Amino acid sequence: MINDDLTAAFNAKPRVDINNIKKMTPGQLDQVKSYGSAAENLLMNKDFALFVHHFKFDMTDQLINVQGHKEEDDQRRLGLVHNLAGIDRFVDYLKNAVRFKNTAVNLQGPVEKGNVNE
Repeated sequence: MINDDLTAAFNAKPRVDINNIKKMTPGQLDQVKSYGSAAENLLMNKDFALFVHHFKFDMTDQLINVQGHKEEDDQRRLGLVHNLAGIDRFVDYLKNAVRFKNTAVNLQGPVEKGNVNE
């Protein structure tokens, strides 16, 4: 069940305290920027957005189709609402990673360009 890819993915998550971003080392800031760039790529991917929206539409359709008011119906409704909240939380997680990346970029200052002869 646990394989090398899963371990590598777990280890790739930045292990830094985002609340102390101003005290980070340049290496830690680079990790935050890399992680945020990956999150930004996902958010900008139209196929990813399409599937997120289709998932949410599917969950909403299922929620609408729960007609009863028995305990089982309420449990089904609650489960579907948690699915919707989970996908929204995931998208918020990606947005936070991008926000932290932008903060890290701003902390490191502008990239100096070499002298370019025109």
